[in-house]
Amino acid sequence: MRRLVLALLAVLALPALAPASERLSGEAIERAFRGNTVSGRYTNGGFFTEYHDPNGQALGHNGWQPNTDACWITKPDRICYYYGPPSDRTVHCFSVEMSGDLYVLRNSGNGMVNALAKVELGNPRNHTDNGTPWYCDGLISRAPGPPMSRKLAQR
Repeated sequence: MRRLVLALLAVLALPALAPASERLSGEAIERAFRGNTVSGRYTNGGFFTEYHDPNGQALGHNGWQPNTDACWITKPDRICYYYGPPSDRTVHCFSVEMSGDLYVLRNSGNGMVNALAKVELGNPRNHTDNGTPWYCDGLISRAPGPPMSRKLAQR
C-alpha cells in the first residue's frame, strides 16, 4: 500500500514526470473491473476496496462505510457508482486512466483526480452481501446512455 501512496503523490505533485496515461473507454473499464476487486486510496488518504460483481453489485467498503446497497455500471466513457436507497441515493461517476499498473479515477464533473487504484483478480478479500442481498435497479436501469454492463442483478 505504501507504493500506492507514493505513486499517488508522484501523480499529484509531479504531473510532468508521471508516466503517460491512457484514458479507458467504458468497455475497457468493464473488462478490467467486472468480476474483480478494485482497491486503492482516495486523494484525501481514505482506503476503499470493492468487488465488482458481474450482477452489478459493488461489494466491500467504499471508504466511509461497508457497502449495503451499492451498484456499479459503465457508460461509454466512464464508470458510475450508486449508493443508498432511491430516496437518498448518491451517484459518483469517474473517467478512468491507466498509468503503468495503476488506475487513475477522475471525477467526471471536474476532472480532478479522486483516487488511485489497483485491480485484484477475482474477490480475494471475500467481499460479500453478508446474507442481505440487494439488486441493482431504479436509477441504474433508467440511466441515460446505453449501459455497457449486462443486465444487472436479478436477485
